[in-house]
Amino acid sequence: MADPNENNSGKYTVQRFPAVSDPEDACYGRCTTWVQAVSHGFHQQRRDDEYLAKTLAAYQADNRVLTGVYVNGTVPDHALGADVPVATYATLRKALNVGFGRQLESNLVTAVTVRGTHRRNGILRGMITADLEAAKDDGLAMAALTASEASIYGRFGFGVATFERTIKVDTGPRFRLRGVPEGTVEVAHPSVLLDVAPQVFKRVQRLSPGSVDRQEYYRLLASGSIGHDGKPDTSVRCALHYDLSGSLDGYVSYRFKGWDHKPYTMEVVDLVASSNAAYLDLWRFLGSIDLIDEVTWAEAPVDDPLAWALEDPRCIDASEIRDMLWLRILDTPAALRARSFPAVGKLVLEVSDSLGLAGGTWVLESDGGAAAVVYEASGEVADLILDVTDLASIYLGAVSPVTLAAAGRISEKTPGAAFLAQQLFAVERSAHCLTHF
Repeated sequence: MADPNENNSGKYTVQRFPAVSDPEDACYGRCTTWVQAVSHGFHQQRRDDEYLAKTLAAYQADNRVLTGVYVNGTVPDHALGADVPVATYATLRKALNVGFGRQLESNLVTAVTVRGTHRRNGILRGMITADLEAAKDDGLAMAALTASEASIYGRFGFGVATFERTIKVDTGPRFRLRGVPEGTVEVAHPSVLLDVAPQVFKRVQRLSPGSVDRQEYYRLLASGSIGHDGKPDTSVRCALHYDLSGSLDGYVSYRFKGWDHKPYTMEVVDLVASSNAAYLDLWRFLGSIDLIDEVTWAEAPVDDPLAWALEDPRCIDASEIRDMLWLRILDTPAALRARSFPAVGKLVLEVSDSLGLAGGTWVLESDGGAAAVVYEASGEVADLILDVTDLASIYLGAVSPVTLAAAGRISEKTPGAAFLAQQLFAVERSAHCLTHF
């Protein structure tokens, strides 16, 4: 696993293996060591046996494939052993909502680490390019990740496709929502979310452009069955929303930050609502909790209806917008055919790709209906010239082609082509992803 320009092929060995949760399995020890290496890479504490068991059970449920890069030969005395990977990488496959309810199976990339003492050896490039090529060979048109560092992945063709922000909501006397409740909220034991959370999220997944189907870990986290230390989080509480017919259509799990934290604050662990009414009613509930001055949420949408539903929008103190979901197109015509385009128009797109996976020139024709026609351009002049990174960013409508053209990232060869692309790539509601991985 090395950069093609460097002769390091004999220095490392790459091992790719499925996650297993049975301690009797011969590969269990290799998996636990891999998890410890990931924790080291993200500056987390060393994991105990309980955490490792729960984590690997969740990984196995998701069919995660783990990759480790190992030093060949011996290591210096007292250093971490050769059985501890100097780099980690994992993948799982989940559905991505690409707008108008359409789902596209995607290769999710996670747990990417390279030990600082082994950088500049082409390890990261080798892992990513090998994985992306394999995913494309398997017939996938899209890869995705959530990035801990924003400066890394653009050079591999990933583009920012959704955003999020952290909000602090003043739930004191100023907190008043317009309108009236359109359902009921009831407090429940958080353990019900083990069954309920996936059911509700399945509905949300169909309705939310940019949504990625969730991994096993989410129902455990939402229910308090597992905290960040691997032990049950007994501080988690939950409430459920029922629509006017009595059907369950939303939930929120939350925790109190403690009496030593001022102002007295509830922290949202997970908030999932499959209707606008459920979303606002759950916020009504959060705003009504006694003795609480503030509610915080780290995964709030940028285009948030809450701000427009509040009589005083200044109740919300929001952080700066940050990138969330990054996409990497592996097969441009397949990715375009997976979309539904709501406007009528024709564009010739010239796409460059430094990794050689998705470059080329294609014609995109839409009649504004359910399917678009995509075919290889033959002698036609491009309307837009763009990198695969920028095509990924505009793919879910969260980034405007007009903005990217103004920034010099997209070259507009036909006047008005960027604006047409903005209309074509629009989705039915603002793209938002609630799933970190």
